[in-house]
Amino acid sequence: MNRDVIIACDFPSAAETLDFLELFRAEPRKPFLKIGMELYYAEGPAIVREIKRRGHPVFLDLKLHDIPNTVRRAMGVLARLDVDMCNVHAAGTVEMMRAAREGLTRADGTRPLLIAVTQLTSTSEERMRRELLVDATMEETIRRYALNTREAGLDGVVCSPLEAGLVHEACGAGFLTVTPGVRFAEGASGDQVRVTTPARAREIGSDYIVVGRPVTGADDPVAAYRRCVAEFLGSR
Repeated sequence: MNRDVIIACDFPSAAETLDFLELFRAEPRKPFLKIGMELYYAEGPAIVREIKRRGHPVFLDLKLHDIPNTVRRAMGVLARLDVDMCNVHAAGTVEMMRAAREGLTRADGTRPLLIAVTQLTSTSEERMRRELLVDATMEETIRRYALNTREAGLDGVVCSPLEAGLVHEACGAGFLTVTPGVRFAEGASGDQVRVTTPARAREIGSDYIVVGRPVTGADDPVAAYRRCVAEFLGSR
């Protein structure tokens, strides 16, 4: 299984995104990029096609969550964009996740990696209990959602790096953990509450880490990306 660092391209426009990518023109390996709601809703499918044209793997992070038939049809549209990874909310139920997988699968049987969000890294256990009325611990909730995701036939989950180990314990080493909430040791946590460093994420068992502001907001984004890769993968 290949581990990797995914840069979260949380920019408001195509122009800013492509200017940022120009910084990586000389990199021998094109960074894996995450396109989230802000950029996709601002620019639409065209930005995905342009980034793919430039040779970058793409994680399309739209977190679909709707009735099964709507998700199935939406995934059929996204399958045509040739992305490498996309996601849904695990809270949408096993039936919805199965529908997502069916919609994403092309006529030849191939599809991008499909993962499910367990709990957002901005959600604390206290908020989960008080506001979402989930009467279970964070670990119990993550484990149950991960097991549901595996039952639906998906490839893995989005979770905090702090929960990657328990997900692998519950679902097996081949079940992917894609983990935002990664910061350098000296960095601020921002609006995320369940965070750790790239090196610690590797030790815990994350397969992919998603890093945004520590790279995109750095004085030297290329150097920050290289540092992140070195700390997470152990080498360049």
